[in-house]
Amino acid sequence: MWWRNATVYCLDVETFQDSNGDGIGDFRGLTSRIDHLARLGVTCLWLMPFYPSPNRDDGYDVADYYSVDPRLGTLGDFVEMMRTARHHGIRVIADLVVNHTSDQHPWFQESRSSLDNPKRDWYVWRDEPPEGAPQAVIFPDEEDSLWRRDEATGQYYLHHFYRHQPDLNISNPDVRDEIARVMGFWMELGLSGFRVDAVPYLLTTGHTQGADVETDPHSYMRALSSFMTRRSGDAIMLGEVNVPYDELMRFFGDGGDELDLSFDFPGMQAMYLALARRDAGPLRDAMVSRPLAPRDTRWATFVRNHDELTLDQLSPEQRDEVFAAFGPEPDMQVFGRGLRRRLPSMFGGDQDRIRMVYSLLFSLPGTPVLFYGEEIGMVENLDVPGRSSVRTPMQWEPGPTGGFTTADVDQMRRPMPARPFGPDHISVEAQRGDPDSLLTAMSRLADLRREMPHFGWGDVEWLESDAPSVLAHRAELDGESVIAVHHLGEAPLEVTLTTGLEPGTRVRDQLASGAGVAEPVEVAADGTLTLTLGRYAARWLRQVS
Repeated sequence: MWWRNATVYCLDVETFQDSNGDGIGDFRGLTSRIDHLARLGVTCLWLMPFYPSPNRDDGYDVADYYSVDPRLGTLGDFVEMMRTARHHGIRVIADLVVNHTSDQHPWFQESRSSLDNPKRDWYVWRDEPPEGAPQAVIFPDEEDSLWRRDEATGQYYLHHFYRHQPDLNISNPDVRDEIARVMGFWMELGLSGFRVDAVPYLLTTGHTQGADVETDPHSYMRALSSFMTRRSGDAIMLGEVNVPYDELMRFFGDGGDELDLSFDFPGMQAMYLALARRDAGPLRDAMVSRPLAPRDTRWATFVRNHDELTLDQLSPEQRDEVFAAFGPEPDMQVFGRGLRRRLPSMFGGDQDRIRMVYSLLFSLPGTPVLFYGEEIGMVENLDVPGRSSVRTPMQWEPGPTGGFTTADVDQMRRPMPARPFGPDHISVEAQRGDPDSLLTAMSRLADLRREMPHFGWGDVEWLESDAPSVLAHRAELDGESVIAVHHLGEAPLEVTLTTGLEPGTRVRDQLASGAGVAEPVEVAADGTLTLTLGRYAARWLRQVS
């Protein structure tokens, strides 16, 4: 179970590094930067879609599951990247986007060609949209229905996402077999698993045949998991399941026979509410109420992903609080439910606050997932439409193209962020070797996480404190405890924690380094620990002999 103590790093090949000067990132460019990921402490690389695509949805409109987009390189380039990652001890997973395809995919072109085409039932067709069927569209800025009439045959096809992304009919056994072939193909080329896109929609699409799927959609997830495990016993499925905890637990299956990891969307949204209020209460409540993942499964924790920063599980009043704090302008919001900003700009570049949040990420029970550029404090470019505002090119060095490409600026698909967050002020080159940089701090967090497996494997207890702005928890493994303390407030304070440790136990802050190495502090006779915390302080307290 390598993934329990992993650090996962998500990137888009297209925006990471260009090797040939055409303004588009590619696999050869990524290969040349694997050493950066290794130095950072990444142990698992998650690749966003790199398959051939019309690119109307940033590659999530797949037109061929068995190849690499020619703009990004060849299958040979992919294999060389895999070899290099493996040499550095980094596993690789990739997006599995199979709830829909592009409307340019040959399967859909065949399906739409006639009512009796053999692939007609690979997609979901109806003479008329079903009466009473749910009509909640995912992208209300562009779509007003889940059904689209196709002029070729006069029938309607289902699309939960954009109209150019028709839903596959997962109830069709031939479709299910083909998806397994896709997984097997990429696993043979070295993948250690998949991040499964939009899992709830994958399980609710179709149902035109196949009674087992219709009565128990989760049977399909169990089948996929079983197939993957037969091919490779340590491969994983990381699921995108944005639903409340009580619904989300079903996607782990019975004892973990479906997903191995699932993103903690409720916890992430509670975290932003807590940050907006500078009150740890919402996050503590979420963590206390979060069910234990079944044996051999895991929550995946994150600060930011490649998509909108969704707040859809908050109440309208709570969402407005987060908007007011971190995205007050309409252009900073998207779909009325989320933000299209990155953390540093939401915090106005406040390094103390930024570092506290990433310390929180690495210490929360779960597997931490980073989005590329977070390690140096990259921000969004709101001039880029929609959700793509956070998918700007990686900033490697100062200069107008940030070392991402040798092409001219006007050849880049997306522009860099502007001052003071552009590459002239924020880059890997400027931060590498600087002991006080965010990059150094993030690398240290990843190293400490590996050295202190308590956060990945230990039993967790949420601690009581006398300060509402302080979140504290203890992780115990093999009789040794680590306590993480995070102050979400700006004003320095003194806090007393109920530790659960024996009186006289001494603990030392592991985040302090160099001349700032902390002296041990001792648990009082009543089992409490009193700490003085600065603004947005973070402490990792480990028992010392």
